[in-house]
Amino acid sequence: MSALLFKKMSELVDEEAKGLLSRGVDVQSVMPAVVEIVNEVQERGDRALADLTERFDGVRIGKVRVGKDEIEKAGDQVPEKLKKALEIALENIAAFHHQELDRDLWMTETSPGVMAGQMVVPLDSVGAYVPGGRAAYPSSALMTVVPAKVAGVERVIVCTPPGKEGKVNPITLVAAEMAGADEIYRVGGVQAVAAMAFGTESIRPVQKIVGPGNIYVTAAKLLLRSTVEIDMPAGPSEVLIIADYTAEPEVLASDMIAQAEHDPQSISVLVTDDEDLAIATRAEVEKQAKETARWEIVKESLEKAAILVAGSMEEAISFSNSFAPEHLEIIVRDPMTVLGEIRNAGSVFLGPYTPVAAGDYASGTNHVLPTSGYARAFSGLNVDAFVKKITVQKISKEGLSLLKDAITILAEAEGLDAHAESVRKRLVERKLEGV
Repeated sequence: MSALLFKKMSELVDEEAKGLLSRGVDVQSVMPAVVEIVNEVQERGDRALADLTERFDGVRIGKVRVGKDEIEKAGDQVPEKLKKALEIALENIAAFHHQELDRDLWMTETSPGVMAGQMVVPLDSVGAYVPGGRAAYPSSALMTVVPAKVAGVERVIVCTPPGKEGKVNPITLVAAEMAGADEIYRVGGVQAVAAMAFGTESIRPVQKIVGPGNIYVTAAKLLLRSTVEIDMPAGPSEVLIIADYTAEPEVLASDMIAQAEHDPQSISVLVTDDEDLAIATRAEVEKQAKETARWEIVKESLEKAAILVAGSMEEAISFSNSFAPEHLEIIVRDPMTVLGEIRNAGSVFLGPYTPVAAGDYASGTNHVLPTSGYARAFSGLNVDAFVKKITVQKISKEGLSLLKDAITILAEAEGLDAHAESVRKRLVERKLEGV
């Protein structure tokens, strides 16, 4: 615990600041292994999936696709209170993402006789990667499948690693079924990504792959982006908390530890303009961390954590925008004022009663978010990830006449005389009737 960084921001040395702000995912270190696996799946299909699953998951699978009987049995194995919790989460996630939907088609007159617009069309197929194997992540099934279905994607498949008996965790199966998954496959890791990208005898390829995964899954997604679209790169989970004197040290510490229990590589950072709060929170972190059930993971993760004392709230906000956290908690007297200054974050949590855990599970917002500073340019998973936007235009004869000079002059300036001629022929030689 002594390795937790505790400093005034003005005293941060360049190496410390760089370590906090430069936390990219080192996919190159695993890329040779990923390339080998991808090639094997592309060449050998289902046989490769079986062999690779046995190698990496320790189980020999028969049929790759999970059958209806197994899904029905899973429903009998999951307690009713857990099903109810999944239903509440699903309803909130669906309600939130429905609000993101754009109009199917809109048109506007950009100049007399010129109508231009946009048509929103869902993708035909999407693959959702849901981590699994040793643990169940039903929330990730909801977060990836539900917005795709809200967007209107016809075919949504789920790939998730099997457990030691070759079966998918019943909770994950129930969540995927409830969310509307059309097909579920018992395969994970790089081989699952490759199968969704190229297709195998059992798995038809998809147009886009979404969902969280480890460094190997991330590397595979990046490698195959020329074949299949992906949502975003992803790294270890992270939280940055901006707090002032109104925050409670016990709450701040619990949120840092909650993030730390995800993974040894997870990152938790507190930035406050109140030094007393910082000191009290550090003491609480050391106290609470030892009481957690995942102590070994938390301990290693907190060695990468930091509690920083800013000279002002403005300095705290500036650091947060540079950090671009996956999760940003704002626990201050006036959180809306601070929110107005935020430019880079995956998802924001306002006030003392809005923990990251709410967004992870049931508030309705999506928990598939950009990490490692990618929030500077990427959005979290949303309905837009599952649609295409096609531009549309309709021009009358009069409208084209008004645009003729602008079009032909620009076309000829670029040396594209045929472009200019395509306009002239409509207006002079063929004398098409306007519509």
